[in-house]
Amino acid sequence: MSKGQAAPILLVALGGNALIKKGQEGTIAQQFANLQEPIAQIARLSRDHRVIITHGNGPQVGNLLLQQECCQDVPRLPLEILVAQTQGQIGYMIESSLDNQFMALGLEVFKPLVSLISYVVVDGHDPAFANPDKPIGPVLSGEQAAGAAYPVMHTAKGWRRAVASPQPISIVEKREIKRLIGMDFIVICCGGGGIPVVRQGRHFAGVDAVIDKDLASARLGLEVGVEVFCMATDVPGAALDYGQPGERFLDSLSLDETRRYLEQGQFHPGSMGPKVRAALMFLEGGGQRALICSTQEIEAALAGKAGTHFHL
Repeated sequence: MSKGQAAPILLVALGGNALIKKGQEGTIAQQFANLQEPIAQIARLSRDHRVIITHGNGPQVGNLLLQQECCQDVPRLPLEILVAQTQGQIGYMIESSLDNQFMALGLEVFKPLVSLISYVVVDGHDPAFANPDKPIGPVLSGEQAAGAAYPVMHTAKGWRRAVASPQPISIVEKREIKRLIGMDFIVICCGGGGIPVVRQGRHFAGVDAVIDKDLASARLGLEVGVEVFCMATDVPGAALDYGQPGERFLDSLSLDETRRYLEQGQFHPGSMGPKVRAALMFLEGGGQRALICSTQEIEAALAGKAGTHFHL
C-alpha cells in the first residue's frame, strides 16, 4: 500500500459457530473462548485493513425465545426486539474480545471500536412473507405446534416456529458506517442480518422476520465500498456433493460456475446456499473479492492459501 493510499475495506461475516460450536451448551464462557481465534486474526488483519464485522445470532435468538416459552409472568417480546438484544450482546462480546487482542499485540496497534444497532430495509410485499420457511426458536411438541399462534414447520429436529426471510434491500445506517470506516473505526454491525424494517411513509416499522446475515453483509459491502468480503464458517469452504462419498471442496469458482452449481442444487439453501448467493451478489454488484473459509483460516484465506475464492 503506497503512502497516502487508504487501506482496503475488509468485511468479515462471522457465522454462528464462531460463538457456539456443535455440541456445546452455549455458555458465555464458551462463547468468549470460541471468539478468541477468529478475533485474534481480525485484530492482526486490522493493521493493513479497515474492518467491518457482521455476525450471526441464531442460537442466541433461539435461547431468548426458549426463555420466553419458559416464563409466562412477563410480556412476550417481538422478534425485532430479540434481534436488537442479540446485536447488543454479541457486539459487546466481540468488542471486548478485540480489546483483549489489541492489548496482546501492543497498544500501538489499537483501533477504536463501535457496535451499531442496525436496521435493514425489506419489501413488505416480498414473496417470503407469504411462505415463511426459516425455522427459529425451540423445538415444539405436536400439541404446542397445533396450538401455536404463529406459523410452524416440521424440521429434522421437530416442529419449530417458522418466519419469513425476505431479501435485504438497503442498510439504514450505511452512511454512518461509511463515515466511521473513513475514521478507521472497526465497525460491528448488521448482527443476525439486521433488524428487518419496512417503510411506512417517512418512517420505518419492524416486521416479524429474519434476514440472512450473509446476504445482508453483501448488500452492506456494496453500499459502503468494501473491497474484500470474507464469510467465515465451520467448514473449509464451498463443496460439491457435500456430505457424500465424493465430497470435494473447491479452491475457486467463476461466476458462471457458481450460477450453474446453484441451479443444480449443489449448495443447500439451509447452509452453504446463502453464502454462495451472497458472494455472487457482491461480485455482480461490483465487489472485488469474495471468499468463504473456516473461522480458523481467515488469515490464510486472505493470503490465498485456504477457502473458496469467487472470481469474475
